[in-house]
Amino acid sequence: MDTRSILNSIAVVSLSAIVAATGTAATIPFFFSTGNADGKIGTLSRPAGPGLLETETADDFITTLPTTINSATFVGLLPSGAPLSSVNDVEIELYHVFPIDSASPPSGNVPTRVNSPSDHEFEAFDSAAGDVAVTTTLLNSSFAVANTLVNGIHASPNQFTGGEGPATGEEVLFSITFNTPFTLSPDHYFFRPEVGLTSGNFLWLSSPRPIVAPGTPFSPDLQSWTRNGNLAPDWLRIGTDITGQGPFDATFSLTGTEITPEPSTWLLLGTSLLLLGSYGTKKRSSQRKLKHERS
Repeated sequence: MDTRSILNSIAVVSLSAIVAATGTAATIPFFFSTGNADGKIGTLSRPAGPGLLETETADDFITTLPTTINSATFVGLLPSGAPLSSVNDVEIELYHVFPIDSASPPSGNVPTRVNSPSDHEFEAFDSAAGDVAVTTTLLNSSFAVANTLVNGIHASPNQFTGGEGPATGEEVLFSITFNTPFTLSPDHYFFRPEVGLTSGNFLWLSSPRPIVAPGTPFSPDLQSWTRNGNLAPDWLRIGTDITGQGPFDATFSLTGTEITPEPSTWLLLGTSLLLLGSYGTKKRSSQRKLKHERS
């Protein structure tokens, strides 16, 4: 874990401890959404399986206060006529923004890693393991997308494929409850769902970018990225690198609560983090001095 991740974790733990000790904070509802599906593209996001290459799609969100996430939704396309019972696994992962949790410099196998998800997730949840409860709802039995991305994910210089053409299927809402809610510090993150089916592919549906009502706009809103098992740990921009259609968002929402401390609580937190930072600086200075004396 790098320094930024460590300090983020310390900030959440410190704030929680101070709030518990002082009682000078309140919680307010948190809700984020990218809005409704726009029919522009459906992108594969599935776990690995027999003869199936893991393929991931991720889109971003931010938190501005310590935020506990209780539930999420996302919307995707199932094959026409597929029963909802064909969903046999749902995985959710969270990523920081590159270069956190990543090899740096990157491999050079993609045009850029700027603003991509990191190499490795920092949180993972699996319905098969009982981490989340999943409810599926059929929204539209015949929903069309203008383009799809399933197999055309390749390293540079062959990353541009234009997509794999239109498709029609069932528009399905996935409602996720995290059996153990988790807390995020203020930061920029990527949300990545995967859906396993007994037959066929799940395609995550795009949403308007910039975000429009009923979505909740934020800045900077990064675009959605994808990778498969052959490309990992690198990622490609779906709209910019692969299809040429321009940047996309993906349909999802997050629900939870934010911790809003009183000013005195922020002062205590700031003081504690300054002391931790000072300690870390002194420790590194002492280590350098000791190394110099030994050399």
